[in-house]
Amino acid sequence: MSSVLYDAQGPSAKRRNILYSVVFLVAVAAVLWWVFDELNDKDQLAWAKWKPFVTSEAWTTYLLPGLQNTLKAAALAMVIALPLGALFGIARLSDHRWIRVPAGVVVEFFRAIPVLILMIFGIALYSEYTNVSSDDRPLYAVVTGLVLYNSSVLAEIVRAGILSLPKGQSEAAMAVGLRKNQVMRFILLPQAVTAMLPAIVSQLVVIVKDTALGGAVLTFSELLASVSSMSAYYGANTIASFTVVALIYIALNFSLTSFASWLEGRLRRGKKSTGAVVGADAVDELSAPGEHTDVTKGP
Repeated sequence: MSSVLYDAQGPSAKRRNILYSVVFLVAVAAVLWWVFDELNDKDQLAWAKWKPFVTSEAWTTYLLPGLQNTLKAAALAMVIALPLGALFGIARLSDHRWIRVPAGVVVEFFRAIPVLILMIFGIALYSEYTNVSSDDRPLYAVVTGLVLYNSSVLAEIVRAGILSLPKGQSEAAMAVGLRKNQVMRFILLPQAVTAMLPAIVSQLVVIVKDTALGGAVLTFSELLASVSSMSAYYGANTIASFTVVALIYIALNFSLTSFASWLEGRLRRGKKSTGAVVGADAVDELSAPGEHTDVTKGP
């Protein structure tokens, strides 16, 4: 039986796919066995090298404080970058050239600079021209670099999400008398959020991971930087330390993406159940018809 996308596989194709699957699984198993054997030969799987991570001292002294700093920097960057990115993304769609052009210059400028360079400029800025204490400068610099870079990327995500909607959406809204700012708030943004959510979450995951750059260069005591501290003062094995930190990052980012998937499904189900685009509050905000005669002008 065939579908509109592909023809059903014949007996030979099914046998070939089964053979490819078996070969792939055997190859993966061989690689895993080789890695396990190499680690075991070099005594990297000895319990003494992993024992520090089942004691409270390793977690309370190194891992948990580093995780706390990672979450603090990532949370601050997200809270600032999300609205800033939305603002610049909408500004790039403005009909007014004096708004659209400067917003585009800012977005393209910071999107072209590596985030590590922005962090280094940030630490120099806070060292020379502010009274921020030396203990807080790495955090400020990391957050500044993450905000400048990721807000510019998020601005492009917002702009692309809004432009992906059918043009008839805004034309129909203006035809019934909505002003342009009302079209953006009540028609375009609510629909675009669902489409933008996967890309936004991917960028938030990047924010979490990029906090490690501050630990590598700016002596920011985040999660990854705790590995060197544990190796130097606690005698922890490097491979075991990186493995544990990697598992923490995987759990953290998996939780973030799982929550985003749940939120996206909830938003989609909510739109299907209501079928409404403009709510009663939006209708109440509409002014008299005479105020909307010229619908081509911006806000």
